Amino acid sequence: MESNEPNSATATSREEELLLNASVAQSVLYEQQWCLPVGGCGEFMSSPSAVQCVQLLRCYSRYLPVAGGVKTQEVSVPPVEGVAGGGTSYGWVDGGLQGSSLGTGVIDPTKVHSADLLHVWSMPSTANVSQQEAPRPLEHVNLLAARNERESFQIALRPKVSWATSGIAGPVQIQCTDLCSSSGDRLVVGQSITLRRVVPILGVPDALVPIDPSSPQINLLPGETTAIWVSLNVPCGQQPGLYEGEIFITPVTTDTDSRAESLQKSERYQLYKELRTCLDITESRDYSSSEEMVQRLSSTSTALRRLLVLPAFQDCQENNGFGDMMDEDVMNNVAVRVKLSLTVWDFTLPLTPSLPAVFGISETVIEDRFCLEHGTEGWYDALDHHFRWLLQYRISPFFCRWGDSMRILAYTCPWPADHPKANEYYSDPRLAAYAVPYAPILTCTDAAKNSLRREVEILKTEAHWSKAYFYLWDEPLNMDQYEVIRNISNELRTYTPDVRILTTYYAGPSGSELTPSTFEAFAKVPNVLRPHTQIFCTSEWVLGTREDLVKDIIAELRPELGEEWWTYVCMGPSDPQPNWHLGMRGTQHRAVMWRVWKEGGTGFLYWGANCYEKAMIPSAEICFRRGLPPGDGVLFYPGEVFSSSHEPVASLRLERILSGMQDIEYLNLYSSKYGREEALALLEKTGAYLGPDRYTHDHGPVDVMRGEVYRTCRS
Repeated sequence: MESNEPNSATATSREEELLLNASVAQSVLYEQQWCLPVGGCGEFMSSPSAVQCVQLLRCYSRYLPVAGGVKTQEVSVPPVEGVAGGGTSYGWVDGGLQGSSLGTGVIDPTKVHSADLLHVWSMPSTANVSQQEAPRPLEHVNLLAARNERESFQIALRPKVSWATSGIAGPVQIQCTDLCSSSGDRLVVGQSITLRRVVPILGVPDALVPIDPSSPQINLLPGETTAIWVSLNVPCGQQPGLYEGEIFITPVTTDTDSRAESLQKSERYQLYKELRTCLDITESRDYSSSEEMVQRLSSTSTALRRLLVLPAFQDCQENNGFGDMMDEDVMNNVAVRVKLSLTVWDFTLPLTPSLPAVFGISETVIEDRFCLEHGTEGWYDALDHHFRWLLQYRISPFFCRWGDSMRILAYTCPWPADHPKANEYYSDPRLAAYAVPYAPILTCTDAAKNSLRREVEILKTEAHWSKAYFYLWDEPLNMDQYEVIRNISNELRTYTPDVRILTTYYAGPSGSELTPSTFEAFAKVPNVLRPHTQIFCTSEWVLGTREDLVKDIIAELRPELGEEWWTYVCMGPSDPQPNWHLGMRGTQHRAVMWRVWKEGGTGFLYWGANCYEKAMIPSAEICFRRGLPPGDGVLFYPGEVFSSSHEPVASLRLERILSGMQDIEYLNLYSSKYGREEALALLEKTGAYLGPDRYTHDHGPVDVMRGEVYRTCRS
């Protein structure tokens, strides 16, 4: 499992270990470098109204007059090196639909129906919509979701003609209404409904770059298909029922992209002057008293109210929500309308995932890219931001730093156990498991040992202690490394007898009586590490397509001693087995969790979610690590690579991991009513998943499986 930090001093020995790993699994490492070249409000801002005020100002500040007018928000596709992976695993289709009947000449999109300018069609979340994807008929989108679930789909756009003269096909505006039920309940745009543009990485659709709801426009390129990722997030308290709405796709002219350009010069000047004054007031940090702060905010409020009565905003007075505010060209039916229905059913996914899925985040990658010194306030803020952002994907993050010979310092909370933040982290119901830091693994000093003892003494008294585990060594290879794990285990058990240690491995240890490369030695590892490991985490790579080998592994475990079987994927397994490499099928990504559930694993580990090559500035190009399949160890990207946003950018693969985790909850619900054997039969009879090399390549069986759970379990 490739996990070494890019600036590690043990690169040579690590490379040898990787080659050994590859030989055991009878695979070949990639030798090519894959690169993607791409081009606080202060302590006084503690009140929600103050924060909202500054956010509003910053939002409007984008419309301040600049040279050439106001710039439309645009996410440009970054240039890439290399070739796209995946080959035929895209499932692209040939053929297309009737093109535009418009003649040559300048086209005014406000006078032509949008359907004559571009193709629009929907695609499921498991589709890899390539830039060469052929158009399909536009159909009504019907979705099903439980409460506390995210369901996604894609809208594909392909221009028929160009209506711009600047080298692009033209800009397109994308607007969505709130989804409403007959009883008046809503799923609100910008809160429960989000739009993101799918940006290719190495030519493969992967990065999901947010579209600003205040300026929902993108540019289309001639002869290329662009995909929009639409996510519907159903809150826990949402009323069940049928919710309906529409998405409007409207080509616009390049010279009227911005409302500001239609303003009179005097109005633009007044708007600029008032906004500049507001920004000057709120951005000042030198407040002598709280009274001065209140006075400044009051002045800002007065200035904003003056702006709202400008003639330019007169037609906005009766609109109370963004989801209801549509441009005139949309209202007069020029737009292509995508009808959307969502059935929210009376079942809530548990806040705590049924399957603990622990994913690593490299602290050194964050430190290097964002120029943060370990232990500083900025460092804590960055780790906290990544932790909270990843929780939405039903995974339990842990931070990690690597030492020599695959030693690993893994920890879920950056703060010590006696810090107020620690209990907030460990008690979060979305966290299914957490790693306790074993500091002596990297620095075996008296101070580190004393700190460890304090951590355990505090945590073991808490109700969440049952979630705790120690991750000490990644893929130990020989008896000497096994002996280190034994010694650490003996030390920890003097603090508390119910300690849980997780050990990953893909082979038996060298130096034992069994040949390390044999499956017999692999299966006998629990006998060598007992009682010094409680979570035996094995590579899916070793199993290949032979599900029968699972029985041999489980037969060696002692559940009465608290022993568990978890699995992981990393460099392998490779196509056609499920994994999260770039270019694999969407169902292949989602099937990783189907496999875990079917084989009976009680947990899952992934070595790294942000382990790209070292960089020293946030906006630097993303380079996948040498020697790894493209995408391995990278499930999200820094937002600064694509825009000025500091929010991480998810990959399609991360969204499909979430879908797989949600599928597990559906299967567990079905099992609770009809038994596990019936749930296994459901996976097979729907054709969703039969084995590591036999699962659906199309999305249809996924909907059939989920629909059957809904139909039979809703009563």
